[in-house]
Amino acid sequence: MESELTDESTDRRAISVTVNGRRCEAEVDVRKTLADFLREDGGFTGVHVGCEHGVCGACSVLMDGEVVRSCILFAVQADGHEVTTVEGLGSEEAPSSLQQAFVDHHALQCGFCTPGMLLAAVDLLKHCPDPTETQVREALSGNLCMCTGYTGIIRAVRAAAPQMKG
Repeated sequence: MESELTDESTDRRAISVTVNGRRCEAEVDVRKTLADFLREDGGFTGVHVGCEHGVCGACSVLMDGEVVRSCILFAVQADGHEVTTVEGLGSEEAPSSLQQAFVDHHALQCGFCTPGMLLAAVDLLKHCPDPTETQVREALSGNLCMCTGYTGIIRAVRAAAPQMKG
């Protein structure tokens, strides 16, 4: 009895994902990560890929309003869903209050972790609009930063909280 071998890596699916309010459609390999889809097919390079194991948080995005690690989700899992990347928070000309707080409180240095930190903070502030320092530390504990020591990040999140209510 001869077993039939198939090359599953060529299995492709058409997907449609709404990213930052814009519909992104593509035919993707079923093994393509959401991070790679967002960066390569959507042009959302604010999604950073660090560890590729879901540990560092650099690839964090919001899917249907909840923070997820885009490096450990397949793009096909996002089919039909809404995704928000850091590009959807504000612009260079008109940053969101949270982005501005990161600037004002020196919460970024190299910037690699910043997109994931911002999206994790958005998720926190949605669920906890007036977080304590401990709550911010706990909520961001899954996002690694090698530069800032977190103090500025925690201050920025707490400073932006009142402006993000409502």
